[in-house]
Amino acid sequence: MAELGRLYGVHPTTIRRRIPDDLIRPRGPAPQPRPRTQHQRTLVDEEVRRRYAAGESAYALAREFGVSTHTIQARIPDTEWRTRPPEKASVPSPHPARPKTSSRMVLPFSDEEILARYRAGQSATAIGRAAGVDCRTILRRIPEDERRTHLQAQRLNRPAPDVDADTIRTLRARGLTWEEIGAEVGLSAKTVRARA
Repeated sequence: MAELGRLYGVHPTTIRRRIPDDLIRPRGPAPQPRPRTQHQRTLVDEEVRRRYAAGESAYALAREFGVSTHTIQARIPDTEWRTRPPEKASVPSPHPARPKTSSRMVLPFSDEEILARYRAGQSATAIGRAAGVDCRTILRRIPEDERRTHLQAQRLNRPAPDVDADTIRTLRARGLTWEEIGAEVGLSAKTVRARA
């Protein structure tokens, strides 16, 4: 059935519906017939189709005959099969929806004061520390076009010491290594070497 389904581009269940029951080959050893319970009845195709067309559900028929809903569906032509009814649209509530209120945090500084501090050179971290909030809260109050780039913020938060090449050369002439010069002036050895 799987091979035929791939050949015709349909699901194996569709192939199964087209094959009479007496031609279906069992998988593995022949299954032992199950004892019928008092709730099971002989499955008659005409009765299933008639009752289904009259409005009974496949689930109710499957329970009465002691089979699965797939077995019931296999007895009913595709053109007569009922699809699940579309879900009903939700009924609007009689109460009008409340307008959403803004839950913006109140800060000790106004947005104008935050922007003025930021433009004056204070970092968002420093402003946030003074306001008692996270720096991301401060950045949300600053327009996108006013925000500094990562490199600009890094230079502002960690300004490099102003050490000229003459100072580095003087320290080098005294016999200090690049690492020792860097530790003295507050720069890395790589930066000291590049500035010399």
